[in-house]
Formats: sequence, structure tokens, C-alpha cells
Amino acid sequence: MTDVQSTNEPGVLPVTDDEWIALVDELCLRYRNWGRWGADDQRGTLNFITPEVLRYAATMIKAGRVVSCGLPFDSNGPQSGGFGGRTNPVHSMLQDGGDIALGAQDHLAILRYTDDAVAMPLQCATQWDALAHIFYRGQMYNGHGLEHVTSTGATVNGIEKIADGVVGRGILLDIPRHRGVDWLEPGDAIDDVELSACAEAQAVEVRSGDIVLVRTGQIAQVRSAGSWGQYDGGPAPGLGHRAAHWLAAHEIAAMATDTWGTEVLPNDTPGVFQPLHLIMLVNAGLTIGEIFDLEGLSVACQEEGRYEFFFTAPPLPITGAVGSPINPLAIF
Repeated sequence: MTDVQSTNEPGVLPVTDDEWIALVDELCLRYRNWGRWGADDQRGTLNFITPEVLRYAATMIKAGRVVSCGLPFDSNGPQSGGFGGRTNPVHSMLQDGGDIALGAQDHLAILRYTDDAVAMPLQCATQWDALAHIFYRGQMYNGHGLEHVTSTGATVNGIEKIADGVVGRGILLDIPRHRGVDWLEPGDAIDDVELSACAEAQAVEVRSGDIVLVRTGQIAQVRSAGSWGQYDGGPAPGLGHRAAHWLAAHEIAAMATDTWGTEVLPNDTPGVFQPLHLIMLVNAGLTIGEIFDLEGLSVACQEEGRYEFFFTAPPLPITGAVGSPINPLAIF
């Protein structure tokens, strides 16, 4: 791993939109991993989770305590339909108790059953972005073009390519607890220096192949308010563009937050929307997760006295999908 401080951009920040765009372009190229694991690679930084890394992760299981980091998939979710038509899940019953009572299954001997279905955008609640989700100047991870995502799905970098993991050592960086507040406010940015300081304060040694969960407390904030408000796409706390230095230097395998889009909104790069998605997902090949519920995990880490755990959150192997709902589990 490289030294974080040596990777920082110069102290004088850009001023114009064009200068910000140029900076993001430079960071995209600086941290690009295209070809690092071969021209046919579709896993990106998950390659950092080697057998040795996974064996070490297994030593995190000591107490046998399991904490889910997933939101319920139901009509009370965060989506308003305003961004890309994303709505909350619609759950319907195909066979229920009424069908049984009315004799719809009387052709069966003794056994009766219930069945159901769900219709939902794959990124409506707790989810991973596939490497086919975002494009930078017409290309996704490893240099593949727009023609590889059609009306039938992604032919490369689909979510099914990582169906055998995301699994390894997880660490929680609890930024509100580090700052001594209940939650971060919309527009609060988290940079590389703060990520390092939080890890040090929590006595966490960051290792290559780690899966990093960053808590902003936004889930706690909306619960306190009793409303999702502008959670889906509105002003939010989150990672600033400088977080890329820390993520790349530490060879992080995957990263997730408790916000709708991971990044601070409004973004801290005028002229560029969601710069970390361009730098880290498209160019570095970092799997990014969003809308994680980290409130229970925050409590568990405090009670267990450690911010490291075994973590597993495999996506559903939906062929050609550019995202997947998940139920992430932290195991102490």
C-alpha cells in the first residue's frame, strides 16, 4: 500500500468547473486499475480479497453475534420515484390463506401453500452497485463501452460476476461517534485525513482487502425526524472526492455507506456529479454499496469493544444486472 499523504492533490484547490473536471480526470487516471488483474477481469478491487485475507477474516468470529445491516424491503423504504423512476418494492401474494379457504388448492392432497412475488428496482434499498452501473467518458470498468449494456442487461461487469463474494474482514468507521455528534449534517464531507483519524481513534488497523463501512448517521437522522425527507438524492453527508486517496492507498476491496449515494451532496467538485463513482467504481474497480443501515452495527461495535468483524454480503446473481439488493451481515 502507498502512503496516503503522498497521494494528495496540491493544496490549492481548483476554482472553475473546468479545473475541477481536470482534477477528477487526473484522479481517474491516477487510480485506474484497468488491466491490473487482466483484460478479462470483472471483479476489480474484490481481487484484493485473497485466500489469505479471507482466512484472516474468519478469525474475526469470536462471540457469535450477528448484526444485519440491511433495510426492510417494503413500501416504507426511502424511494420517492424522483431519481430514475426508482420506487419502493411492491410485494404481492400469488397464493394466500383466502385462496386456500376458497378451495383453489383442493386438487392437492392434504398440503396447502402460500406464494408471493416482489417487483422493485434493484437499487431501491440496501444494495451493491455493479461495475457496469457507471460510465466515465463512455467507458465502464476495464475499458468496456456503452454497447455492453443493452435493454437486456450488461454483457460484462454484471452483478453476477461477483456472486461468490463480497465476503471478508469488515471494518466500521463511525464518523459521528468520532466527531462526538449524533449524525453528520447534509453537506458535511468526509475526507482521507478524517478516515485515517477515525480508524486510529477506533484502534483499527486497516488492511489490504478490507470491506469498509462508513457511518454518517443519516439513517438515525431520518428516523429521528420521522420522515425520509430528501434522503433519495437530496442534500446529504458523505464521502468527499479526497476519500479516493485513502481508499486507493489502503487497497480497500469494497466500500459502503448509510446514505443514498455514498458521496457528499452537493458534491464537493463543482462541474462533476458523483466524482467518487467515476474515480473509484469505474476506474479503480471498487464495489460500492449504498443505503446500508449501520445503526445496529454502531451499537454492536461499541458493546463488543471493536470495530472489526467478519462481513458477508453476496449479491443476488441476477444475470446482466447492474445492481443487486442485499442483506449484509456483520459477525463478531
